Amino acid sequence: MNFVDPIKSKENVSKIENYLKEKSKRNRLIFAMGVNVGLRISDILALNICDVYQKNFLEIREKKTSKFKRIFLNEKLRKLIREFLKNKPNSNKPLFVGKKGKRLNRSQVYRFLNEACDALNIYGNFGTHTLRKTFGYHHYKKFKNIVLLQKIFNHSSPAISLLYIGIDQEEIDNSYKNFVL
Repeated sequence: MNFVDPIKSKENVSKIENYLKEKSKRNRLIFAMGVNVGLRISDILALNICDVYQKNFLEIREKKTSKFKRIFLNEKLRKLIREFLKNKPNSNKPLFVGKKGKRLNRSQVYRFLNEACDALNIYGNFGTHTLRKTFGYHHYKKFKNIVLLQKIFNHSSPAISLLYIGIDQEEIDNSYKNFVL
């Protein structure tokens, strides 16, 4: 199994999103969804238009776990979805399609993500799972609630969630440096 990195710099997250904004509304929305809701790419690419059309929540059954998930769509995502679906009717058609009109696949997402990172000189081991890990990393940094993140990710323990999002030894060491009773 290959392990991928989260994008730990908020500045780099913004740079990638802005780069994608100039290239493709579709790719920008995929990226923004990945880093804002933390779904696996397989679940994002399985979405149909009717799953997000004028909705405040995503309600899905995860492919990997078969568990039901309800996710609030923040205002930023709702705006991007409205812009992306402008002049498209509500339907059961795939939300994200490629040039041939077929549902987009994960390798296409991998390519555009790595193309953006290469163009912006952002280095790391990035893949489609980077989006989910980026969500987790920044969610943890903001809320410091690993138990909540564990529930969001359906992990079996907080330790797995910490390892998953890349909270590494350097950050553990820093916590000891800054902790005094």
